Amino acid sequence: MIALELTDIKDFMNKLLRNDVFDHFLLQEATITSSATYNINGQITKGFYSEEEIKELHLEGCRFLPFAMLRTNCFDLIKGKKTPSAFRFVFLLSPSNMEKTVSAVGSSYSAADITGMYINLKYQNQLLSLTTGIAYNVFSTDKTLENEWDKMVMKFLKQHEIAYEEI
Repeated sequence: MIALELTDIKDFMNKLLRNDVFDHFLLQEATITSSATYNINGQITKGFYSEEEIKELHLEGCRFLPFAMLRTNCFDLIKGKKTPSAFRFVFLLSPSNMEKTVSAVGSSYSAADITGMYINLKYQNQLLSLTTGIAYNVFSTDKTLENEWDKMVMKFLKQHEIAYEEI
C-alpha cells in the first residue's frame, strides 16, 4: 500500500471529472460532502439491466458500474462556486483487468485469490490523497503483488501527468 498526496488539485479534478482518465475503473462508492452529503453506491442494481444490456455495456462479471457511467453525476454534485468540504472515491479494477494485472506481474496469486485491487481518493482539509490496496480471499505474507500494484498506479499517474508526492 502506498499513500500519496496529489499536489495539483485543480488539474487532478479536471482529469477525474471532465476527462476519461478514470473511466475504465469501477466505482465501488463515492461520498461527496458539500451543502449536504451525497452517497453513491456503484453496485449494479440486480434486474435493472437485461442480459442483453449487460453484454452491450460490457458489464459481464462486474458487481460495480464503470466510473464512466457515473462521472457526470459526480461532476454535477461537485461543480459550482464552492469547493466541497470533503469527498471520497473508491475505485477498483474490473474482473478482466484484475486478471490481466495479476498474470502480467507473475504473482503467485490467481485472480480468484483477490477480492479487489483498489485506488482510494480522499479530499479533506484541502488535502487530496490517494492510497492503494488489495483485498485478498486468502492469507499470505507475500507482498509482491501489492508492490507491483503500487508501481502500476504510480506509472498510471505519471502517464496522465498527475502530480504527486509520497506521504
